[in-house]
Amino acid sequence: MTLTPPFTPETAAQKIRLAEDGWNSRTPDKVALAYTPDCQWRNRHEFITGRTEIIAFLTRKWAKELDYRLIKELWACADNRIAVRFAYEWHDANGHWFRSYGNENWEFAPSGVMQRRIASINDLPISETERKFHWPLGRRPDNHPGLSDLGL
Repeated sequence: MTLTPPFTPETAAQKIRLAEDGWNSRTPDKVALAYTPDCQWRNRHEFITGRTEIIAFLTRKWAKELDYRLIKELWACADNRIAVRFAYEWHDANGHWFRSYGNENWEFAPSGVMQRRIASINDLPISETERKFHWPLGRRPDNHPGLSDLGL
């Protein structure tokens, strides 16, 4: 399903869930198709341009961030832009768990494909007992609480 701008809160929420599902697949080639061929990203301290760099970035990311589970939630939307807040949980190769929190600003081409993504992210070390995202790897089940429901 391709949702195109201008976005309403309802269509923005649908777009966000599609993005969340894609990222939870941890399939870089599939995720990259949601972005224009010349998409521009700022992710933390990295500046990324185009699908080839997106695929390389996501491949590195998911090789480091193991058992990755993500929840995204609408913050605001207007015209061809959506603001998203998110959190994801993962562990490193040494078994140390983290919850990464952040905000993303998205800008879409008229076709509904993202042309710009600006992400600010902070990592919080957590114990395994503090984890809140417990579904099997892959798509978050529809009945799993979202960020607001979890108090995040």
